Amino acid sequence: MFTFIHCSDLHLDSPLRGLAQMPGAPVKDIQSASRRALDNLVYLARQRQVSFVVIAGDIYDGDWPDYHTGLYFNDRMAQLGAAGIRVFLVSGNHDAASQITRHLVMPDNVTVFSVTQPETHQIPELSVAIHGQGFKERAVTANLVPEYPEALPGCFNLGLLHTSVQGQGGHENYAPCRLDELIAKGYDYWALGHIHKRQILNQDPWVVYSGNLQGRHPGETGAKGAMLVTVDEGRVVHVDFHALDVVRWFRCPIDVSRAEDEQHLSSLVTNAVTTIAEANPDLTLALRIELSGITALHGKFMAEREYYQSEVENAAVIAAPAHLWVEKVEFLTSPPTEPYASALTGDGLASLSKTMAQLMTDEPFLDAFAQEAAALQMRLAFYSKREDATLIHSAEDVAELLPDAKALISALIHQGGPSHEN
Repeated sequence: MFTFIHCSDLHLDSPLRGLAQMPGAPVKDIQSASRRALDNLVYLARQRQVSFVVIAGDIYDGDWPDYHTGLYFNDRMAQLGAAGIRVFLVSGNHDAASQITRHLVMPDNVTVFSVTQPETHQIPELSVAIHGQGFKERAVTANLVPEYPEALPGCFNLGLLHTSVQGQGGHENYAPCRLDELIAKGYDYWALGHIHKRQILNQDPWVVYSGNLQGRHPGETGAKGAMLVTVDEGRVVHVDFHALDVVRWFRCPIDVSRAEDEQHLSSLVTNAVTTIAEANPDLTLALRIELSGITALHGKFMAEREYYQSEVENAAVIAAPAHLWVEKVEFLTSPPTEPYASALTGDGLASLSKTMAQLMTDEPFLDAFAQEAAALQMRLAFYSKREDATLIHSAEDVAELLPDAKALISALIHQGGPSHEN
């Protein structure tokens, strides 16, 4: 019996993608997250005394800005070597041979697969054969699987590949292949990389995406880490996920349809955030809070967005004062019919709905408004660069915003102006 770790997409020292400019962002935590996740991987490997580690590409996020990224990785690989743990890796699209211009000699325990053709490396004492090929260029569009060697009889055969298996969306279609092609190779385990969502595509044989080691942005939510695989008598008997991330991204949906006032809203937010915080102790949490539902507060949200955003952030901080950052608050609510109907019964206001409906199909107006908005956005460059900025680039964008404009105007009319009581 032996164990090994399958991981991929470390994206070591991945850039912040503009998060450094966002108020309250835990910049230091995010900057160091990929390195600390790698530290957790090394700790797990040594603690479980695994026989080897396989890394299915994208160790780096691109060319190193300096040698510190390579030095850090090699230091951690040397720690594994000191514990008698071998490492086998292939390059992916982000760390393809053509992308990395700086190089350092790898520790002796690390085996890097060829980028020109598939090859096999064996571990005789374990009867293991590992087959793999890395990326020579960033955009590998050819299917690499047909050229992979046949399974070696009497060995546990492991395929190591950075690929987009048919049906996987959200990433570039690099080194594409089909699931049936992988199965037909007769390998016992396929360790895949490139797709950041952890998933098991097949169990006989095992075809597995480990996902990335550390989430990098709001689209990569939930626990991230690696697979610990146990092999007994040449067969996989356990595939166990181990979370290794240190900053965890969450989408936090909250139904506020029953919220009657700010106090009730705060209570709903506090309860939702507390649930997430208690389930994820000792982690830095990055939350995108999504308020939804048909609520009487919708008009206030539209009229006084900054105030209510601050109220939501305040409730979240009260719920989990340490290691929490509200990355964004999204107002996805809609108004109840009755309050807005009554708001539109006054003199001269009954035509608002009709006017807004006409504007939705008034192409000259939409085009002219889009041009005016583009000019204004150029003058407001600071605002336009914000990640949460609402930008207008086309007539279609204007049309999409008109319903919100109608709700805002109706709310202001109903309330008598943009004010609130504290």
